Amino acid sequence: MKKLALLLVIPALLLLWWAVSRKDSIPSVRVAKVSRQTIRSTIPTNGKVEPVEFASARAAIAGMVKKVCVERGQDVAAGAVLVTLDDAEARSALESATARIQEVKAEIASQAAGGRAGELSEIQNALQAARLQVATSQRSLDSLRRLTAKNAATQEEVRLAEDALAKANLRVTELEARRSTLVTATDRTVSAAKLEDAEASAALARHRLAQTVIEAPIAGTVYQIDLKPGAYLQPGDIVATVGKLDQVRVRVYVDEPELGRVSRGVPVVISWEARPDLSWSGRVDQMPTQIVPLGTRQVGEVLCLIDNPKRELLPGVNVNAEILSKVVKDAIGIPKQALHYESRGKGVYKLNAKNLVEWQPVTVGVSDINSVEILSGLRLNDRVVLPSDIEVREGQQVQPVLQ
Repeated sequence: MKKLALLLVIPALLLLWWAVSRKDSIPSVRVAKVSRQTIRSTIPTNGKVEPVEFASARAAIAGMVKKVCVERGQDVAAGAVLVTLDDAEARSALESATARIQEVKAEIASQAAGGRAGELSEIQNALQAARLQVATSQRSLDSLRRLTAKNAATQEEVRLAEDALAKANLRVTELEARRSTLVTATDRTVSAAKLEDAEASAALARHRLAQTVIEAPIAGTVYQIDLKPGAYLQPGDIVATVGKLDQVRVRVYVDEPELGRVSRGVPVVISWEARPDLSWSGRVDQMPTQIVPLGTRQVGEVLCLIDNPKRELLPGVNVNAEILSKVVKDAIGIPKQALHYESRGKGVYKLNAKNLVEWQPVTVGVSDINSVEILSGLRLNDRVVLPSDIEVREGQQVQPVLQ
């Protein structure tokens, strides 16, 4: 009887061992359910910040920097003084030209009065004496002629008196001619030319003096200035760059295959590694007109307008950009990692009701970093196999572990 019982127990134990070992041989795999979700299709890339409106202040003349009146990041009004240059030479030139103007004006005033005061006074005194001599000679001649008529004087005395009168008149004529030649038309022309030249020199000196003060060309923020007192500038050197930074432009480099997903007006989010706690939003403003090389990449330069109300995003910095090309709400989606690209096409490994693995071709739509939209091939709540260390095959039975 005991032998019979033993014979019955042994097969039962073998059957139990087979069932347990078979169950242990079924691999466990991670699976995910097909679900509805919002999928945001983005294009991650990089770019560089530049101001939308900016202007550079440049040195108009050569000179040494005397004073730097602003600093980087400072807001300035149009016409605000940025830098002053050494103006000693320009001031000296202006003072010299001003003194020359006064000198020439005094010369012209003297000419208007007839000549230099000393020379004119000398001639006037001599002319007065000569005219007095003419009057005296005339009276003497008249007296001798009356006496001659009475035979009280000789003809020789009359002749001598006439000679004296003629000499006196000649002296008056000479002095009047000398006075008239003190100031000629040529003298006046030369003086006028001197005055014009002196005034031109003064105007040039004032202009050069004004150029020693370098002003902001527009109102905005000074975002580039590297000068220190004592630096020497040449004409045309950039002194500072001023821009309006409430809104900046980001030149984003989009790889050629991705350009079809970008359009004007789509949202853009900018991040900067130097300020990981911040992000800036904007939109695509201008599409590229050509494809250009960027290292090993072929890219289009997409221009984006980014709001920068606190002016924390600085021109010239390199940034990361994420262009939101499309948003699909209530999309039927699966984890992106569940999608396989094989020679037979795109598809997933899904589980049937008996937990057997089946290959299912699918048609996909938009995708983001985590999910992909399924346009056809799967239904809601279907279970798809996620990648793991275990390689699955069609027809294989698995133990699903829902993620």
